[in-house]
Amino acid sequence: MSTQNALLTILNEKINNDTLVLPTLPAIALKVRKAADNPDINLNQMADVIGKDPSLSARMIKIANSAYMGRAVKVNSINQAVTRIGLVQIKNIATALAMEQLFVSRNDVVADLMKREWDNTVAVVANAMAALQLYIKRTKKREMNLDTITLAALVHNIGVLPILTEAERHEEVFASPTFLEVAIGKLSGRIGGSITRVWGFGQPFVEIAEYWRDLSVLPENVAYIDFVRVGAALTGKVANQKDAILNLAIQRGVIEDVHELSSDEFIEMRDAAKQIFA
Repeated sequence: MSTQNALLTILNEKINNDTLVLPTLPAIALKVRKAADNPDINLNQMADVIGKDPSLSARMIKIANSAYMGRAVKVNSINQAVTRIGLVQIKNIATALAMEQLFVSRNDVVADLMKREWDNTVAVVANAMAALQLYIKRTKKREMNLDTITLAALVHNIGVLPILTEAERHEEVFASPTFLEVAIGKLSGRIGGSITRVWGFGQPFVEIAEYWRDLSVLPENVAYIDFVRVGAALTGKVANQKDAILNLAIQRGVIEDVHELSSDEFIEMRDAAKQIFA
């Protein structure tokens, strides 16, 4: 058996036996999510929780002052930032910002691959956010929001992390990037579903992580998974499905036509979204 097939077998066995080591959310993300779920918490208490992490505090202030929030008056403190962003959005934004910590490795080859995956994921997020903004502007429907699509797009491909971590023990497979892509295509959905369940995310997040590549899985109404797919198609992650995804998006009313995805307005929204993670 080749090393590549052996790795695929090992991954399958660990998935089936529920022994694959899954990544855990960074501690600050867990603290913020727990605090946000407390019905008695107020904005000042949430600011205290976030304020214990200087990096997250700085990123929150940056978001509060960004085009993403659409405000001109600058804020200078975490209390002001939390007030502007609001408790409802804080939970998902904090989790999204903390997730970058997961895409690291002490192995140089794996570290490069994880950086590529993180950069690709941020590109998917930015495209998905811009597509949702245009959709809301066009339809006036506000059932979906930007902070949720941000987190949904960030976890859509989270299943790649255990694959790359396991592959780190079999460095021979890195001689064949194509094989890793095959392994990711075959297994990352199942793994991603497992990770989001373990993290306690809602069913929409689980379904996105598990089925975003499977175009036969279609919610009855337009949903976050539609925008994640558009984001992935525009990023080039699914080159063989790009036309199918965009045609499906037009049929479902997610976009009016493909030209809006290259418009100045879309590009401006996409670039503003990318700045959140810069």
